Amino acid sequence: MDERIKNMRNIGISAHIDSGKTTLTERILFYCQRIHAIHEVRGKDGVGATMDSMELERERGITIQSASTNVTWKDTVINIIDTPGHVDFTIEVERALRVLDGAVLVLDSVGGVQSQTLTVDRQLSRYSVPFIAYVNKCDRTGANPVRVRDQVAEKLGHNAVLMQLPIGLEDKFRGIVDLVAMKAYYYDGDYGETIRVEEIPADMKEMADGYREKLLDAATMFSDELAEAYLEGDVDEDMLVAAIRKGTISRKLVPVYLGSAYKNKGVQTLLDGVVRYLPHPIETPYTALDLDNEEAPVALKADTTLPAVALAFKLEEGQYGQLTYMRIYQGTIKKGMDIYNTRSRKKQKVGRLIRMHADAMEDITEATAGDIIAFFGIDCASGDTFVAPPLNYSMTSMYVPNPVISLAIKAKDKASEDNMGKALNRFTKEDPTFRCFVDPESNETIIQGMGELHLDVYIERMRREYRAEVQTGMPQVAYREAISERAEFDYTHKKQTGGSGQYGRVAGYVEPLEEGDYEFVDSIKGGVIPNDYIPSCDKGFRTAVQKGTVIGFPIVGVRVVINDGATHPVDSSDMAFQSAALGAFRGVYPKCKPIILEPIMKVSVEGPTEFQGNIFGSLNQRRGIILASTQDGNFSVVEAEVPLSEMFGYSTVLRSLTEGKAEFTMEFLKYGKVPQSVADELIKKYQESKKENK
Repeated sequence: MDERIKNMRNIGISAHIDSGKTTLTERILFYCQRIHAIHEVRGKDGVGATMDSMELERERGITIQSASTNVTWKDTVINIIDTPGHVDFTIEVERALRVLDGAVLVLDSVGGVQSQTLTVDRQLSRYSVPFIAYVNKCDRTGANPVRVRDQVAEKLGHNAVLMQLPIGLEDKFRGIVDLVAMKAYYYDGDYGETIRVEEIPADMKEMADGYREKLLDAATMFSDELAEAYLEGDVDEDMLVAAIRKGTISRKLVPVYLGSAYKNKGVQTLLDGVVRYLPHPIETPYTALDLDNEEAPVALKADTTLPAVALAFKLEEGQYGQLTYMRIYQGTIKKGMDIYNTRSRKKQKVGRLIRMHADAMEDITEATAGDIIAFFGIDCASGDTFVAPPLNYSMTSMYVPNPVISLAIKAKDKASEDNMGKALNRFTKEDPTFRCFVDPESNETIIQGMGELHLDVYIERMRREYRAEVQTGMPQVAYREAISERAEFDYTHKKQTGGSGQYGRVAGYVEPLEEGDYEFVDSIKGGVIPNDYIPSCDKGFRTAVQKGTVIGFPIVGVRVVINDGATHPVDSSDMAFQSAALGAFRGVYPKCKPIILEPIMKVSVEGPTEFQGNIFGSLNQRRGIILASTQDGNFSVVEAEVPLSEMFGYSTVLRSLTEGKAEFTMEFLKYGKVPQSVADELIKKYQESKKENK
């Protein structure tokens, strides 16, 4: 069984939007004989790419949900997750990388390292995922894979080394030179399925020798045996491969492959690279927390004979109920066996075990360590850990970014209202970055997400999948309130209604907190407030910061210190001190000179240099601060800090200003103080809405 696990790779395909991830995955499926005809993104042939199984994905030509498949390449089983490139769907990348052993980072040969490439690189680093880079679209005008390699080194800080050189570029791109085998590869046939191996073209021999030397220099850092052989002029290919593999798995080396997925060139050699250089599950260290031993870290082993440990990393509502995607880290899970959810402490029987191929399903009877599979009939939440007795382990959770944009929605009729409720229940369970709540003052249903596209997709899915016709209000920004000065409080809560009353006194001060949202400090001495009531004070203050009085948004950056107080022998209680803390904060808050904070986004606009002036102007008009501007030939990238409230509708404006030739991405950067004029307008609107709701 160890040999089966050693011949297994779990990889993700990740990149900036429109770099060709899904096109590459389609070719991988074809060359691994998982599909027998190639279909293109956007459904140009009426079918669409295999991994874009959602109708919306095929219409828009983007990946919205990560999709899993399973292929075999030269006796190696490869589990592949194709992830979205758009920043709005970043949670799909997060949960994929959380469970994968390796990745392929796809880069555009013209665009190179782009804004979302930086985000994906941070995600790869967060989960310590080794990866191979694939410079795609070498057939494009302006293609320059050597420059892209330099960007991976300079912008991402990786020790990137070319494994191949292109034979021709742009419309003359014919094949690649492999710097390990020192051979030329050409891809013949209608779909590049026949690989022709020849000697390196004479006019490229000197260049290939030079880049081979660079590859050897990089690889010798990971093998003394290779270094010795290199000095003696007798380098064995297997020795070189072993050294590159060691460097890649340690994340100290990034092999750079190249090709054109759309033109069917370079994909098979990339697959060889995946098998050669990315780790199998036994080589990948994974750790669980032992819940019976104060969450002490425990190393997991990809051993089929040990008790099972698995992580539920993604949920979908399928036609047969909830479909739960699982990564098995240890042991074996069989159909019909009992497994335990260590969060809910519920025992559940494994019903239907599935191996996924996009939206198609293959029933299996068992799955072992290293496998990525799906279950039906398991009730759980995303991030739950399942184990077999006697273990009581939990896997560490994945990073979930907070939503930055809100939208009010309202059903048009009663039938739509019922269906909207069903849709929201499903979407919030599937996607941790999509949230929903009812505003207690306006009674409006508010949905929150990572951007306009994110929410737009869910609204469209409500209409299509649930027949819920909804109206949307203006997008709401997730503002925050904060304090700018320290102020002291001394508040007594006293209430007498006959019988036992309520009494609690709290005193102390509130001050700005530089890092974090809220901190409670107990400086009570002499027991003037008994220890039993201290948590009640904390709870009261936490309740107070949930909603500010300036514009009704949560208050952040607050440290509350209590250092005095008083109790009553009969009337003091938990509720009395909660009320005292709540009243104390509301009384002192105006003295702290509250300010309003707004989410600031890091915006990256990419487009032809001829429109750079228009891009600068459009960002300046939106209170933007230009951070950097880079130019490469006829192509430029402008990065800026821009308040989220100024970015609504920007895609339409940018399209008009650049004749549809530019695009932008944005991600949350920080919270910043709003200008006084903006604050005055927000306060005015909040006061008007309060009057309307009375």
